[in-house]
Amino acid sequence: MLRISADFDELDLALIHRFLSADSYWAAGIPRDTLNRALRNSVCCGVFLDGIGQVAFARAVTDQATFAYLADVFVLPEHRGRGHGRAVVEALMADPRLQGMRRWHLITRDMQPLYAKLGFVPLTQPERHMQRHDPDIYTRTP
Repeated sequence: MLRISADFDELDLALIHRFLSADSYWAAGIPRDTLNRALRNSVCCGVFLDGIGQVAFARAVTDQATFAYLADVFVLPEHRGRGHGRAVVEALMADPRLQGMRRWHLITRDMQPLYAKLGFVPLTQPERHMQRHDPDIYTRTP
């Protein structure tokens, strides 16, 4: 049976770190302490299957009033194609702490069709958005 939880204490932090640091294109090499700090300062949600454990994850970086950034969404490869990604994002967006957001934002390389079904659209005025990006921050030696 599928169960979705936003209880931080239920999250499998080792699994989340393992996937993000080793298997994701966006957080490769992220140190465990950096990830733990990020997770503790986010609203997190996981998908769990009876007898298996956690199979999907998503988090929102947010002020819990006006803005949320959807981040670190993943489904373990062997559980993809079953709606778990959509389910975890829908559950996260329905969290009471995330209601009334004026803007949700995300960055994705390849999952635009999924997010379009959830109401996301390309930036309407990309020229107004700016960033500071350090893609090698996790791989540099301190």
